[in-house]
Amino acid sequence: MKSLAHLNALRAFEASARHQSFSAAAEELHVTPAAVGQLVRTLEDWLGTPLFVRGSAGRARLVPTETAERALPDIRIGLDRLASGLARLKEDTTGGVLTVTVSPAFASKWLLPRIDRFQTAWPDLDVRLDTSLKPVDFAVQRIDVGVRYGKGVWPGLSAEHLMDEDVFPVCSPALPRERGRLRKPADLARETLIHDLSMDADAGFPSWANWLRTAGATEVPAKRGMKINSSAAVLQAAIDGHGVALARSVMARDDIDAGRLVRLFPEIAVESELAYFVVYRPECAALPKVAAFKAWLTGEVGP
Repeated sequence: MKSLAHLNALRAFEASARHQSFSAAAEELHVTPAAVGQLVRTLEDWLGTPLFVRGSAGRARLVPTETAERALPDIRIGLDRLASGLARLKEDTTGGVLTVTVSPAFASKWLLPRIDRFQTAWPDLDVRLDTSLKPVDFAVQRIDVGVRYGKGVWPGLSAEHLMDEDVFPVCSPALPRERGRLRKPADLARETLIHDLSMDADAGFPSWANWLRTAGATEVPAKRGMKINSSAAVLQAAIDGHGVALARSVMARDDIDAGRLVRLFPEIAVESELAYFVVYRPECAALPKVAAFKAWLTGEVGP
């Protein structure tokens, strides 16, 4: 592909295959159906092979060949990356949009209560949050920077350590005030334990079994209780008095400071095996908006 004509032909081919129609592809690309058909034929001539099985009528008038179907995923990825690259060229490096990916719980419990300070410092940047627990493709989804929880290794991304955290039980302030409750870890045997399943498949993710073993309370059944697949909902369940949650300090800090939760057994210190990292594509490290967000995050965490 050495000419713009071939690039346009690829776009016409991909759109025609997706819609199974030259007319629908033409509407999407803002050209005529005849132009789309000519671009596809040019590509077929260049390749020396047909790309579609052309029917005479019905919904199956334009069906990609088996060879074309195999090639389409790579072509779509390539076109997405080209679009991403063009968007980068158009960006105003001191303004525009900053796209940040974080988990839903980190967004609600840590980032959103603080993000106004970043927007005050950088008023020309509009922050777009992508909240998901699933891995995202930074290039295809045009993500500038993110915060991830783990061991610091994610393929294709640079990772800078942001903060560690401790793990400890928390509950509603009303619970410990009841006579004879929660004086020592063994007392947890009489309580409903709230489990966080949001990342329990990840090695090193905090669990009640690990904390109880460290606390020497192995007689407490570690697997029973309420199980929730959202870190924020785990804390809310504890706030609402449904039991005792195993909290991560970064997530629970604001709720503890506000008195919505109390930390139990503060004399027992257990550090999480995982930590928070700022992640970004290596080629985006020099972007001023990425550098600004990293510096702000570091400032929020403090020394």
